[in-house]
Amino acid sequence: MYSIKLKFSKPCESLEGQSKWWGAPDLPAGSPYPVVHCAEEGDEWDETLTFLCQIRCEDIAALDPDGLLPHGGMLYFFAAVDYFLGMDSPLYTPIGPWRSENVRVMYSPSCEGLQPYEMHWEDTGESVFRPAEKLEFESCGACDEGFKLLGRPYMIDVNEEYDDDYVSLLQVDENDAWGLHFYDCGMLFLLIRRSQLLGRDWEKTSACLHSY
Repeated sequence: MYSIKLKFSKPCESLEGQSKWWGAPDLPAGSPYPVVHCAEEGDEWDETLTFLCQIRCEDIAALDPDGLLPHGGMLYFFAAVDYFLGMDSPLYTPIGPWRSENVRVMYSPSCEGLQPYEMHWEDTGESVFRPAEKLEFESCGACDEGFKLLGRPYMIDVNEEYDDDYVSLLQVDENDAWGLHFYDCGMLFLLIRRSQLLGRDWEKTSACLHSY
């Protein structure tokens, strides 16, 4: 088993249509942005999930010899991590398994005609999305720490809870530069069964947060 390490760098060019962390997702025209329906004290609204990253699948094809991921198109990851970025959020995201609606994986079979999704703060008119960082990839061990695709979770407790039939689709570590912290030294794992991954059943992706 293998994993694909994610490496970040400040971009020198536009990352539209490229692999990137943060920024605005480049979605097919008309694609809805992932939200969670919330209700509290008689009010109802849709809360947006945070865009984590998009992976241009051709960029990782050579590092995925078993074809666990598509080798063309664009793969997108969204999760309810606003609280862990120091922001207010009504979405409950505890240690342990998350509610299924708090994470979303999307896929476009083509990278043609994708458009940056626009969303702005009402008071300032500025984009709600964080500055994008360029993503590059390299091979790493199946249970390595850090940010990675595929393989198994780095944390032993999560490995014990999710048997070998599960693949760690995306492992999200902490990052001081972003102010991203999962309680006291934690990680977020997006997990999916191998058969569901090969069947491209992205909606079957679940999430688990573990912290020491």
